[in-house]
Amino acid sequence: MLHLRIHPDNPQARLIDQAVERIRAGDVVVYPTDAAYAIGCQIGNKNAMERIAQIRGLGPKHQYAIICADLSDIATYAKVDNAMYRLLKANTPAVTTFILPATSEVPRRLMHPKKKTIGLRIPSNPVCQMLLKELGEPLLTSTLILPGQDEPLDDPYDIENQLSKRVDVFIDSGLGTLSTTSIVDLSGDNPEIIRRGVGDVSAFE
Repeated sequence: MLHLRIHPDNPQARLIDQAVERIRAGDVVVYPTDAAYAIGCQIGNKNAMERIAQIRGLGPKHQYAIICADLSDIATYAKVDNAMYRLLKANTPAVTTFILPATSEVPRRLMHPKKKTIGLRIPSNPVCQMLLKELGEPLLTSTLILPGQDEPLDDPYDIENQLSKRVDVFIDSGLGTLSTTSIVDLSGDNPEIIRRGVGDVSAFE
């Protein structure tokens, strides 16, 4: 496992470039977000996604999310009208995952099998932002919670110990948080708050 120690507020560009190179080569990466550490890979990489499912013990019905630098990619992956776009623009970046109707650009295996939706998240974490901007595309993402555990891994020592043989790249920005994102479903007629995490969801109540 390539262990990159990256400053949480002033990420070193050359280390981010190393991570981007490895992600483009199909590697699985653990990286910091503005909530807990997450595990991710390129959206189109089926093998890497299957490895993430295995590491996390996820079943075929799991709703995956994609993490984007900003809203510029949103029309590619989600169907949003002008009103929805304005609502999202006013409420991002956020520690919230939004469930939206997926476009045909989203691989079927990433969508909710029945609802054909995709989770979408825009973080404010400087390391995560720089990683996404350098990559130039969103990442498939999932919170780093291992099978049989209720809380995400947040200690770099534990992450290295438990995952050094199972993930390819670890972007270490020090202790993470145990917080999870809020989840708001915007795919129906009215917003529905699925999970209350650390993200402020008052605009959707």
